[in-house]
Amino acid sequence: MTDAPPRTVPRAAYDAAVARLRAQYAAIPPGAPVRLAKRTSNLFRPRAATGVPGLDVSAFHGVLSVDTAARTADVLGMTTYEELVDATLPHGLIPKVVPQLRTITLGGAVTGLGIESTSFRNGLPHETVRELEVLTGDGRVVTATPTGEHRDLFHGFPNSYGTLGYALRLVIELEPVPSHVRLRHLPFRGPRALDELFAAMGAAVDAREVDGVRVDGLDATLFSPEEAYLTAATWEDGAPYASDYTGMDVYYRSIPARREDHLTVRDYLWRWDTDWFWCSKAFGAQDPRVRRLWPKAKLRSDTYWRLVALDERTGFSRRLDRVRGRPPREKVIQDVEIPLDRAAGFARWLDGEVGMRPVWACPLRQHDPTTTWDLYPFESSTTYVNFGFWGTVPLAPGEVDGHHDRRIEARVDALGGRKSLYSRAYYAPEDFWRLYGGAAYARLKDTYDADGRLLDLYAKCVGGR
Repeated sequence: MTDAPPRTVPRAAYDAAVARLRAQYAAIPPGAPVRLAKRTSNLFRPRAATGVPGLDVSAFHGVLSVDTAARTADVLGMTTYEELVDATLPHGLIPKVVPQLRTITLGGAVTGLGIESTSFRNGLPHETVRELEVLTGDGRVVTATPTGEHRDLFHGFPNSYGTLGYALRLVIELEPVPSHVRLRHLPFRGPRALDELFAAMGAAVDAREVDGVRVDGLDATLFSPEEAYLTAATWEDGAPYASDYTGMDVYYRSIPARREDHLTVRDYLWRWDTDWFWCSKAFGAQDPRVRRLWPKAKLRSDTYWRLVALDERTGFSRRLDRVRGRPPREKVIQDVEIPLDRAAGFARWLDGEVGMRPVWACPLRQHDPTTTWDLYPFESSTTYVNFGFWGTVPLAPGEVDGHHDRRIEARVDALGGRKSLYSRAYYAPEDFWRLYGGAAYARLKDTYDADGRLLDLYAKCVGGR
């Protein structure tokens, strides 16, 4: 749990915070960039420095209310999922989609997308939103709902990355959970491992069961093209034991070693956070000698993110590689969605051409096929697979930084997929707007930020501004 109890915010305090924020916004000189002043971030792309102070949104974290009868939570936009889960779990409820990292915020997951093992039945986080209150680029605070006056903003806000406005408050759907989760790690090995795994994944998505047992969460870990595991999670009342992957044991290493496992619901939700999937290995945190000395409270994704940010500022790892005579390396930190019937081929291509292991794979299907999300459109009847791969890859002589990311973008596009925009992107403008709802975005920008107080989506996500 978080160190402090969940923060409950009275409605009057929220209304006062909105008034102060609007005054801050109005005081920013016209033409000056507008940004949020945030202590942490889960973005992995460069941003140009600015001398203009960011908007102080520190008051916008906490929970206004949890409605156990309606199974909804009224939450402020800067609230982390860790804080929200700590507020809802005592009621036997969790958000329908809980992104894997503790410090992802509700507003960030909706404006910048997110995914988890429940996405095969609940979609992406924005599909669980019933109401949004947004500070728009023109300084208004509007309430957006699926059918209300600002329904265009409701359907265009996801994947806008703060370029149309900022989510101040959200009403989101919750679902009931018992105390524990049973995991079954199903192995697939041999030359057809990936074909068989993704066939089994598709069958589980359609049937919502594996071997006759209900499946509530579904994801996969690819250790190589010849070794992969489908993990089927089932909510359960009680358990014969509960494993602990918040200390010496590392969750992803347990997957090949155990056919079955049991976790508390809270530990299941954050099973990937303790070691940032497997990325903590880069900091030595998986070495038992280091891990014994590493404070348990600091075995979490935001710690590693701060170390990455420090390395970016100092260039320490690049200088060390030069001293050791190692080739330069490209950071490849990406999440992409590929149609299920092309997933095995993409996974083999990624392994052979880019060379990253392990890889996370999570099935996704749009929850409501009648809804259109303008800036991140899917074929509503298609099952997709989100591939997450995060690390560095050596550059061969003559290759420049961005070489691998550009090839990944082209491959994803050719396969009819999409790429999340939280990390570096290199698209030409015409390709970017074709993929990310250019016409709809232009209409939304004209309606909610006609003077361009906020960056446009291309400038922010590709231009690095």
